[in-house]
Amino acid sequence: MYCMKTRVIAVIAVIGVVMALLLGAQNASAAMAPRLSQLKVVKVESPACGFENIAEGQTETRCDHSGPSIKVYVLEIGYGSNSPHVALDGFEVDGTRTPVCAFQTGNLTDCTPGAKTVGYLYIFNLAGKQDGIFTFSNTSINAPSDKMSTQLYIK
Repeated sequence: MYCMKTRVIAVIAVIGVVMALLLGAQNASAAMAPRLSQLKVVKVESPACGFENIAEGQTETRCDHSGPSIKVYVLEIGYGSNSPHVALDGFEVDGTRTPVCAFQTGNLTDCTPGAKTVGYLYIFNLAGKQDGIFTFSNTSINAPSDKMSTQLYIK
């Protein structure tokens, strides 16, 4: 009888340790994603001008990018919805989204396995549209679900 109680207690203890480890792992992976905190157009690219870096507070491109194959690069810090609203003069444009990660230097770069995603770089091809007001808006996936937007006049 004594031996049976000892085995039952040992089994219960092992189950308790395993459950604690599993619950701990669930809590560690359930951390909340960072809310959307920044949106900005970082570059505009075209055959006519190459890459133009867009400075903080700049409201229009310096170069005349008019012509085919204009691309717009938008940096989103934090987690917005998977379906931002993107348009040129009200007409929707398509693009791609790539995660970016921060390393110790603070530089944003492509993510490697196991690295922490801090936001996304979007690249939009204006597909023959030549100039106008480019707008990008998104809503944070976390409360209070702030909506952010940015715009740039592309010459």
